[in-house]
Amino acid sequence: MTPWRFPLTAPRTPKYRVIARDLSTKIRDGELPPGSALPPQKELSASYGVTLATLRQALRQLEEDGLLSQQPGRGTFVAEPRAAYRLDSLRGFAEDLRAQGQTVSTQILDQQAAWPPSEVAAVFGGPVHAVRLERLRFVAGRPAVHQLSWIRESAVAAADLSGNSLYATLADLGVVVHRAAEVIRPGALDATLADLLRQPEGTPAFISDRITFGLDDTPLVVDRATILGSAMEIRTERTVGGLSMQWSRL
Repeated sequence: MTPWRFPLTAPRTPKYRVIARDLSTKIRDGELPPGSALPPQKELSASYGVTLATLRQALRQLEEDGLLSQQPGRGTFVAEPRAAYRLDSLRGFAEDLRAQGQTVSTQILDQQAAWPPSEVAAVFGGPVHAVRLERLRFVAGRPAVHQLSWIRESAVAAADLSGNSLYATLADLGVVVHRAAEVIRPGALDATLADLLRQPEGTPAFISDRITFGLDDTPLVVDRATILGSAMEIRTERTVGGLSMQWSRL
């Protein structure tokens, strides 16, 4: 590793940003690998020739960017890379993450035929017996996503979904997935989800509400996923005539 001494040669750029940029480069270049500890703050501030307040501003910036994790009583560590929740593909959640090289496992919490709540029944066009599927997704061994799905196809109740994609299972049953409409908004964990995801109640999260449609535009799946913001980031690529995104005020 190169010495920590770093000349602050950009007088017009705030010092904390120069420090943040330097540390970010070290992290992205692999000089500071995931899980490694940074030197103590007093040592680091002396190396950069700045006050503790300036250094801490840089560390906060990098923590907000998901590159560092500050752990009280332990120190500052390089964060594990976040998995990406992609918006430009129509695949199952686990299938998408495995394509990125992530290790994903699924715990089935509930899988049975049931009557959906009124808001789900309204999407299906009226009361209909559906399959209630509740899953907990683990990424790199840590709980990262809670999913509650209501599925029109009754045969899914007997399917093995612990290692198989729901979309692939539907395809095996002769049900063709054509498109999906999804809304993602910020939220926070309630007591039940906080316990399942092993986080404090009120922890920030992404809430994804997705409706999956068949070839004839019949709603097939009504799905809600609660995604830990500390474990996932939303990512997409845009091209002319490609992905369409709309921003709405809450």
